[in-house]
Amino acid sequence: MEGASFGAGRAGAALDPISFIKRPQTILRITAWVFSIVVFGSIVNEGYVNSESSPELHCIYNKNEGACNYGIAIGIIAFFACIFFLVLDLNFQEISSVKDRKRAVLLDLAFSGLWSFLWFVCFCFLANQWQQTKKSEEVNQGADAARAGIAFSFFSIITWVALVVKALQRYRMGTDMSLFATDQLSAAPGTSYPGYPTGSGVEGTETYQSPPFTETLDTSPKGYQVPAY
Repeated sequence: MEGASFGAGRAGAALDPISFIKRPQTILRITAWVFSIVVFGSIVNEGYVNSESSPELHCIYNKNEGACNYGIAIGIIAFFACIFFLVLDLNFQEISSVKDRKRAVLLDLAFSGLWSFLWFVCFCFLANQWQQTKKSEEVNQGADAARAGIAFSFFSIITWVALVVKALQRYRMGTDMSLFATDQLSAAPGTSYPGYPTGSGVEGTETYQSPPFTETLDTSPKGYQVPAY
């Protein structure tokens, strides 16, 4: 089935770049993309400090390497995922199959829901480790970056939850339109199409009449005799 479904226009229709950028879903993806850069960028740049007793670099979050690695990994994956889904949204209208559109929306819904949860874990993990971090001169130098990683992890939760809501709306919209199209295009088994109405210019089978004179025509009428010569 081809046509408009899952929040996109008919397949093959021209895409307006301005309207695409103004879409709430596009704005949310770009925002999530920027937030992911802030999180992993702040940890990579200033999230490792050395102590007075050792020149070796340690994670600023209570010297827990797992906290820094987790924040960096979640941020980098979110960074590339935002790019992937932006490209998918850009080419979504070119997808003619309703089933393929449904798979794309379900992928968006599942990934956004998963990353909302993982960002929540990241926020709780980093905040907890930051509270347990012993303050020192080296730690204070990277304190702003550490707080930025925590703050934008929280902001990322809100952004990805909003993306979940938008994906759920698209899925419900596509499902409703598919059911509507099915009801309109599919006929129930055992039902026949109605005949032409009377007076429409096309007569039904009930109003068919035999050709004139066929019933009264007789080759040998009664009382008539063929003359003999």
